[in-house]
Amino acid sequence: MNQENKSSTTSFGFQEVNEQDRQGLVNEVFAQVADRYDIMNDVMSGGVHRLWKEEFNNWLAPPQGSQAFRLLDVAGGTGDVALKFAHSSGENATAVICDISPQMLDVGRTRVEKAGLSNRISFTEGNAEKLPFPDKSFHAYTIVFGIRNVTHIDAALSEAFRVLKRGGRFMCLEFSKCEVPLLERLYDFHSFEVIPRLGKLIAGNDEPYKYLVESIRKFPDQETFLQMIEAAGFERVSYRNLTGGIAAIHSGWKI
Repeated sequence: MNQENKSSTTSFGFQEVNEQDRQGLVNEVFAQVADRYDIMNDVMSGGVHRLWKEEFNNWLAPPQGSQAFRLLDVAGGTGDVALKFAHSSGENATAVICDISPQMLDVGRTRVEKAGLSNRISFTEGNAEKLPFPDKSFHAYTIVFGIRNVTHIDAALSEAFRVLKRGGRFMCLEFSKCEVPLLERLYDFHSFEVIPRLGKLIAGNDEPYKYLVESIRKFPDQETFLQMIEAAGFERVSYRNLTGGIAAIHSGWKI
């Protein structure tokens, strides 16, 4: 009986919840912070996430010229990554943003329309664990600060592999394991003492921010996550640490 209970629960931050309830709880978090999502990332990273995303886009190396190229950006509802991709790629490069949160997608649609890029960036509501796209549909798959919110990370990675074309690339930017002891202590203080207070000040509610901080600590470290990506079938998997490992970019290829 105990084994059955254990197998049906999973982490939601530092809490243990029923697996079937977790996605709804995560959705509720993002429904609450959708209109302040960029501010939230500024709070959580001290604004450095903007530099991390620039590095991420540079390593992705969006195609130039007239090359046709399809990007799938998962959990990218507000459009931050897709907009950066569109601005730095050729006119025949397009992006599909897939997010499980309708509130996040609403924010993204507004931003994309304002940027005049609705002809190159489209939106689909969907779950990373069961993507609503055919096999071998995309040249690249990106997920930025999203995969730690997925209940079954291995299922999301398998789906990423499925929808990529041969020669396609998987890239993930996520908060990770800080590898600099002094920086780690400062980061822990910022995470557990400062971020929830700022969240309450900005959004009037510290609970979503507590979950987001706790979810970072529950996410696998760089090497463990690399092995998970390889287990999904990707090859030439590597990662780059950012700011001492506070965040990391993982890259893999479907060969």
